[in-house]
Amino acid sequence: MTDLLYSEEEEALRAAVRDLLSDHCDAPGVIARTESGTPHDLAAWKALADGMGLAGLLVPEDRGGQGATHREAAVVLEELGRAVAPVPYLTSAVVATEALLACDAEGGLLAELASGRRIGALAVALNVVPGGAYKVVRHEDGALHGELTGIADAAVAGVLLVPADDGGLYAVDADAVTVTPQSSLDLTRPVATVTLDGAPGRLLGDAEPAVRRALRAGAGLLASEQLGLAEWTLTETVRYLKERKQFNRPVGGFQALKHRLAQLWLEVVNLRAAARNAADALSTGEDVDVAVAVAQAYAAPVAVHAAEEALQLHAGIGMTWEHPVHLYLKRAKADSIAYGTAGAHREALAETIDLPAP
Repeated sequence: MTDLLYSEEEEALRAAVRDLLSDHCDAPGVIARTESGTPHDLAAWKALADGMGLAGLLVPEDRGGQGATHREAAVVLEELGRAVAPVPYLTSAVVATEALLACDAEGGLLAELASGRRIGALAVALNVVPGGAYKVVRHEDGALHGELTGIADAAVAGVLLVPADDGGLYAVDADAVTVTPQSSLDLTRPVATVTLDGAPGRLLGDAEPAVRRALRAGAGLLASEQLGLAEWTLTETVRYLKERKQFNRPVGGFQALKHRLAQLWLEVVNLRAAARNAADALSTGEDVDVAVAVAQAYAAPVAVHAAEEALQLHAGIGMTWEHPVHLYLKRAKADSIAYGTAGAHREALAETIDLPAP
């Protein structure tokens, strides 16, 4: 029987990450960044990646990383979700790193990503489900040509991992491509169009298994980010309703609101179980497809529901730009289509366990 409870080491890691994010990613600072031309907080990223070594959690020690597991990475993502931290952790330290781990050829690049010296991005649209079809570019005479849309965190990536029509995955320096920001609902994880016009690329390995592995890890660990987001919105809503008074009594004392919060608490507890199970399955390699599909089928509706309830129950103040709840709702909505919708994961789950459609 797997123990899904957090270990002492994981709780210590959580405390350290939360402490760091309280210094770097306070709500007014994150909101101010979304209004600027540079939403990513590279100082926070440097502190996480270089200062704490967290970019290399999934990379073995003999390849320049920390040699930890997906469980530790999941704890980091819970805290990043709680802070809606605008850092490329999921896209670089998880998705791009997993793609490189599937390609044994490029040790140097993997070590650079593990140290945080470079930021990587897998050039596959953010909405692609693990195992789903994705767009490729044309490989001709050693150069890459084409346009890819919906690439998360491409704006800060130093290297892009690009799938081509010859079946290969290529490393392309960001200087060799044109990155054009797209309108993004989630201002803390912007997406962009990447245009390659004869860009040189270094072949890393086969694209299909690398992309599948990367997206599966991304989907599985995204559930932990969604858990952190849902926990923050629930905790803040309970705190607000205890303080806010109406008819000279705390709003949280009204029975109807108690019922809504109790229902939300149950959903968040269940999400924690699903997210932890997915992280544990990724770390052990057992029943990964089922665990990831279950977690993602459940995570998106809960995270969106938690953020919607927070917005409504904060009443007028929740509708203001200055209150951070809108950041959480936008992240929850964007996460609900990232690495496949809940519906897509339910379909994948039914197929995996051979459950016929009605």
